[in-house]
Amino acid sequence: MRKFFNGFKFALSGLMFASKTQLNIKVQLFAAVIVVVAGFLFNISFSEWLAITICIGCVLAAELLNTSIEALVDLVSPEFNPKAGLVKDIAAAAVLIVALMALTVALIIFVPKIF
Repeated sequence: MRKFFNGFKFALSGLMFASKTQLNIKVQLFAAVIVVVAGFLFNISFSEWLAITICIGCVLAAELLNTSIEALVDLVSPEFNPKAGLVKDIAAAAVLIVALMALTVALIIFVPKIF
């Protein structure tokens, strides 16, 4: 049982490290807060909350994976290496795609409520 709870401790440690050191995580958390506030202000439906929650989780998970990939690449290739840079660029592109998907969902939900 101790291993189980240690897993949560390590995961929270990783989340705290990323939120303290990564600007993109901070920006995405700020955006998530704004979207949640907007959800309450516009009284979005259960299915809209579900979509928003999934999008927030996907964006944050993708960013955390990107951060871990960048840290690993820096560890195994501390000097400049074009292939290492390509790995980082591809991981960042994955985050971009998930973030654009989340933005699209937010626009679909909120634009009709605004206009």
